[in-house]
Amino acid sequence: SAMLSSRAPALCTALRRAAPGGLAALHSSARRCRGARVAVVLSGCGVYDGTEIHEASAVLVHLSRGGAEVQMYAPDVPQMHVIDHSKGQPAEAESRNVLVESARIARGKIASLAKLTTADHDAVIFPGGFGAAKNLSTFAVDGKDCKVNREVERVLKDFHKAGKPIGLCCISPVLAAKVLSGAEVTVGHEEEEGGKWPYAGTAGAIKELGAKHCVKDVTISFPAHVDTKNKVVTTPAFMCETALHHIFDGIGAMVKNVLKLTGK
Repeated sequence: SAMLSSRAPALCTALRRAAPGGLAALHSSARRCRGARVAVVLSGCGVYDGTEIHEASAVLVHLSRGGAEVQMYAPDVPQMHVIDHSKGQPAEAESRNVLVESARIARGKIASLAKLTTADHDAVIFPGGFGAAKNLSTFAVDGKDCKVNREVERVLKDFHKAGKPIGLCCISPVLAAKVLSGAEVTVGHEEEEGGKWPYAGTAGAIKELGAKHCVKDVTISFPAHVDTKNKVVTTPAFMCETALHHIFDGIGAMVKNVLKLTGK
């Protein structure tokens, strides 16, 4: 580290010489070339009481590949409850904070959802996991009569009003179905089909919320639905019992179309 520190002045000098106008010009050039600025909203850490980690990771990988600048957010609220994922049962004596738990996925680089604005971002994406139905809303308990977290509702309405794309996967499309009247979303199929679609009943709830449900698979060439009018892009992800790479590819289709809708 001492050697690196001793070389720092020389490195800065080299950067100034390489960029006409000095370091300021170098940074301004980088800003002109940047990709879409995308906010990712998390709901905790762990499929049964927070964000589905594989989905969040897939979203981040595809955003990185698409050249996007990413900032992660989460509401600063208590989780509905804590699940012991080794047992699949509530840990009665535990309580956790959604923002603190989400910071695990964000590697510490996360902000309160209250700070998320459309002015700072070109799009917003909500990974799935039961946290979307427990911490971002009360859908897990109340179904079609659910309430959506105040900040989540604000973000969805603000991005919709600004004409900026919204991406959602797995169970999180219920958020758009509740908040954005008449939106078109998918959570996959509408029948369980022998356990392949264990949460198929969600499609019925989406219709009761006043949204249109569009049947989609996760193993076809385009496993995402694009509501071009509302700029809402959704994909089933883990609503289906299938191989992980299919989930990854489906999320990739969602991310790709969100980025396309930004026009960047």
